Amino acid sequence: MRWVPSAYFAMGMPFVVLNMVCVLMFKGLGIEDSQIALWTSIIMFPWTIKFLWSPFLEIFKTKKFFVVTTQLISGVGFGLVALALHLDHFFAVSIAILAVIAVSGATHDIALDGLYMQELSRQDQAKYIGWQGAFYNLAKLIATGGLVYIAGAIKEHFASGDYVKAWYTTEEAYLPAWTVIMLACCAILVLLAVWHRVSLPSSQVRSEGGSRSAKDIKAELVEVLGDFFRKRHIWTYIAFIILYRLGEGFVMKIVPLFLKADRAAGGLGLSEQQIGLYYGSFGAAAFVLGSLLAGYYIAHLGLRKALFSLVCIFNIPFLVYTFLAWLQPESVLLIGGGIVLEYFGYGFGFVGLTLFMMQQVAPGRHQMAHYAFASGIMNLSVMMTGAVSGFLSDAIGYKWFFVVVMLVVIPVFVMTRFLPFTYPDKNEPGKEQA
Repeated sequence: MRWVPSAYFAMGMPFVVLNMVCVLMFKGLGIEDSQIALWTSIIMFPWTIKFLWSPFLEIFKTKKFFVVTTQLISGVGFGLVALALHLDHFFAVSIAILAVIAVSGATHDIALDGLYMQELSRQDQAKYIGWQGAFYNLAKLIATGGLVYIAGAIKEHFASGDYVKAWYTTEEAYLPAWTVIMLACCAILVLLAVWHRVSLPSSQVRSEGGSRSAKDIKAELVEVLGDFFRKRHIWTYIAFIILYRLGEGFVMKIVPLFLKADRAAGGLGLSEQQIGLYYGSFGAAAFVLGSLLAGYYIAHLGLRKALFSLVCIFNIPFLVYTFLAWLQPESVLLIGGGIVLEYFGYGFGFVGLTLFMMQQVAPGRHQMAHYAFASGIMNLSVMMTGAVSGFLSDAIGYKWFFVVVMLVVIPVFVMTRFLPFTYPDKNEPGKEQA
């Protein structure tokens, strides 16, 4: 309890800030949707390929060293972003710094998960897995809810006071607001690094090269990847993983931009405070609730029987944004309720893909590595669709964009009905199901 909650909160912060908060930051600072979606997707690439350098962390220093160091690097990085926002070419410089934070954050994930498995017994791993997930999602709640809300409040303060109007126009008031938020992210991660320097355990013997060379690690990595692609039904499973999150990949970057955009431009014209409240706070809470309920739902039915309904619950709620884009309602209850519904479905359905990768893709001699690789493929799908989503949205507008999203999710519904299972559920007989 001295380190698991705080360490996994630190894990969630960089990912959420880069993936979601920075989208709203750049929108407020006047960057085009297509550029925001493209570059905030590209910088997430380290979380897709982190398995490539994960074996090398075993032969240098300790896992605790990498956890603390990457928290410091990420914290200092956010401080540099706060300074970069004041430069003429702030977008390019900020993206470059955020890319460094992404590499640091992905490395932090590898080291912390390794530390968790190394320092805790199997019993304690199960005991604290709930705390791990809860505080990772708490980072999402605080970042997309609290920090975005505070950014909006600061912006309103600087834009409304007569004594500051000589310094900031309404648009320029976003600059001090997001500067404060980036500095807050810096302070949070630096303080957590200081705390974890004291609180993290480390029974691992410090290594300056280890018994295995980098060449041995590379050979092992090639073997692991080879075994992955020789798995039964693996190409079908890869296609399913990609299609499962295809719709989410398109909407992830565009939804906050759509919520923020003026009504004349086809958006809903919400303020940062409203987005933080609906999309961050209530939405994130609905995501957690959906995730918890889905676990009991799958445990009751089994993954095979539950999978099609999970695909439906995950993808059909994207209709909410089609409805909001075409009608542009002004009712805060209708808008907020729709967002909460979509987030609940997102949390509920996402569990299905996670368990599918654990139970059908990962099992075998290299279970942990194969699960990491499957997760990387999943993240690559989201990253690639997110990168092009802004260009598509700019080309056809928000209304037709969300219609297209609903069309691209159709294949996963069809595929799920015929998806083969290599390993049965616990309540199914036999060792393999064709």
